[in-house]
Amino acid sequence: MLIAPDESDAHRRSETAALREVLGKRIERHMDATGRNATAIGGLNLYRCTGVTPAYSTIYEPSLAVIVHGRKRVVVGDETYLYDSSRFLLTAVDMPTIASVLDASPDQPHLAIMLKLDLETARHLIADMGLAAVEAGSMGAAIATGPATADLLDAVNRLIGLLETPQDIPILAGLIEREILYRLLTGPTGAQLRQTVSLGTQANRAARVIAWLRENYVLPVRVEALAEVAGMGVSTLHHHFRALTAMSPLQYQKHLRLHEARRLMLSEAIDAGSAALRVGYESPTQFSREYRRLFGAPPRRDIEALRIDARALAHLHR
Repeated sequence: MLIAPDESDAHRRSETAALREVLGKRIERHMDATGRNATAIGGLNLYRCTGVTPAYSTIYEPSLAVIVHGRKRVVVGDETYLYDSSRFLLTAVDMPTIASVLDASPDQPHLAIMLKLDLETARHLIADMGLAAVEAGSMGAAIATGPATADLLDAVNRLIGLLETPQDIPILAGLIEREILYRLLTGPTGAQLRQTVSLGTQANRAARVIAWLRENYVLPVRVEALAEVAGMGVSTLHHHFRALTAMSPLQYQKHLRLHEARRLMLSEAIDAGSAALRVGYESPTQFSREYRRLFGAPPRRDIEALRIDARALAHLHR
């Protein structure tokens, strides 16, 4: 029996809605009182928020983020990404971001999962599947949104379902994560993942610089030295790095420093001058100027506002 296109679309929408409902119940079941939960499955985190959030700093590792209820904004460099329950967010390299939850309430909380991606497994899958390399001229950003299909949601559901049978996690979690990678690699955002993990591609070389900067962001660095890490010319590195991250290499380093300084001031209660020195700044004035440009307020005022917001959010989760 043939199914008309509109009937087929309605069936898919109904299927994805049912999967989201089950996924939401599972997230609620395994959520702790803080609104976030690092689970027994390595790299899998659950999130619940009952109110909109102010913009906060975070570094997204290579990961898949899926929203069940709500909507979120993520800012990377000069680019802004919006995603909700209909679309996932894929991040293929470490990205310093400013994120915020846009839709959430006690009656309709923001529910989401984030799964860290095993790039080595992705690399093996690409080889096993014989996927073609991404042409240099078609390289895109290493962060993208894509449709949250029924096949992807089903796999994510089964992965979270393992939390109810922990004895199955060591055997089945890796298999389901491999399936999730397969869905991503063969979907609309597959090129973003392939280009960064496939050895020898220009994007993979630029990704080596990203990894180096993540480990050595406090060190003074010259673009020529970064080009040597990548094994490419300065102008080529600049072009491909910006295509991946929407930033130049030195802008990326600056964002890493400022995000880490913000974290240090919040978590360790140190002053702006000490935080500036810890992350590699020699001039407190330059640090304050660049901090204000990125976060919209001087360090002290910004941190005070963040602490007020954090107390308000903690109250929401009680």
